[in-house]
Parts: sequence; C-alpha cells; structure tokens
Amino acid sequence: MKTTPHAQTPVTTSRRALLRASVATAALSTAAGSALIGGAGPAGAVTRTPISRTKRPSTPAAALAELSAGNRRWRTFKQQHPNESRAVRQELVSGQAPFALILGCIDSRVPPELVFDQGLGDLMTVRSAGEVLDEAVLGSVAYGVLELGIPLVLVLGHQSCGAVSAAVHAEETGEPLPAHIQYIADQIKPAIDHSQEGDARVDATVSAQAELVRSRLVGEPDLAARVATGELEIAAARYELNTQLVHRLS
Repeated sequence: MKTTPHAQTPVTTSRRALLRASVATAALSTAAGSALIGGAGPAGAVTRTPISRTKRPSTPAAALAELSAGNRRWRTFKQQHPNESRAVRQELVSGQAPFALILGCIDSRVPPELVFDQGLGDLMTVRSAGEVLDEAVLGSVAYGVLELGIPLVLVLGHQSCGAVSAAVHAEETGEPLPAHIQYIADQIKPAIDHSQEGDARVDATVSAQAELVRSRLVGEPDLAARVATGELEIAAARYELNTQLVHRLS
C-alpha cells in the first residue's frame, strides 16, 4: 500500500526519495481476517505458523486479528517469537513493511513486541510517557502511516500507569513536578476523570487518556483522510498487567 504521489517540486521529490531510502519500504500484501483486540473468546491454545513475510496483514481488520492472536499467545505462555531467523534479519536489510504502529507508554512492563508476540519488522513502535503526543510523536506516527502505508495505529494505555498517576497527584495536590515531567502531566490533565476518586480515578484516567490521544490522532487531517477511505484505523486499547490481556477501548 503506497501513498498516492502528488505534484511536487524537484527539491521536494529529492528529499522524499532520500527519506524513503533511509528507511526502505517493502510492499504490503493482502491478508484476510477480522477480530477485536482481546475478544471475548476463551484464551486457549493457538496453533499457527509465524507470518510469512510475503503475506503481511494489509487491512485494519487483518492487523487487529494478528495482534489479538499474538496477545492470546503471550498471555497463555505459547509465544512463538516469530521473525527472528537469520533469513528474516537478512531480508530486513533491504526494507521493512510493519503491519501496525503501536503508540504506547515507556513503561518497561509493556513492550509491544512481547505483548503481541511479534518479531523483527512486524511492528513500528512509538513510546512516550502516558502516550503523550508532541511533534516528534506525531511526526513518527505520520511517517509510519503516510510513508510506510501502515493500516493500523493502536494507542495502548496500561494498568498502573506511573505517568497518569503522577498527573492525577499533581492536579490534586498542586505540587509541581520536576523538570520536564510537568509537561507530561499537563498533557494528561485534560483526560483526568473527576467522576472517580482515589485509585479508581487513576485507573479511569488511563483509559480516558488512551481514548483522548486516539481522538487527537483521528483529528489530524492527513490521518483522517486515510481513515475516511478505510485504509487506516486508529484504535485505543489498554493492557492489564495482572492478566496480560489487551482489550479494545474504542
């Protein structure tokens, strides 16, 4: 899936070619299937062959189905650790075709490649405390979608998020946070759920923050255009540390 080219000046074309050459791309192929992240079905044994690198999920539904299957393997201790072989490593030298972009938190307990049992070249991951958006994060997401043709962006919050907890505490107490951490708290503040109290407020805000970030991404014109055509889905989900389940929020 490639971005439709538009008329450009020679300078712009040259820069775009240089950008693409620096992170080479491979064509996305079609794959069938649909599922919600962490569906209601039982978490049983899953038998499947690791993704063929010539049959990548190229639709939002297929990408969601692959993430759901990978998370099921992870939480049932049936990980396959796909796409780590010598052949795959050599193949990836010439390009990449990730099928999903995960915008997650920096928390060390929630590495997307493990949570979804994916391997090299499968996921593009962007991580910031509390999934906070800034220009660098937005640019990274836009690159994955507009340049690599990724069909799915998943905003992944998680249980017991320290960034969210800090933001809630700062608002409740008025105590300033050190250095640049205050910026993180200020960005999360609009998502704070004042209908809850104590630990419940933090937990509710984790979900609210993931959904708020999703809505902001959907509002980006270039991304919204892809959503409107069905080429892209932007979803929000959260990871539960106690069960290792990823379940969809929106």
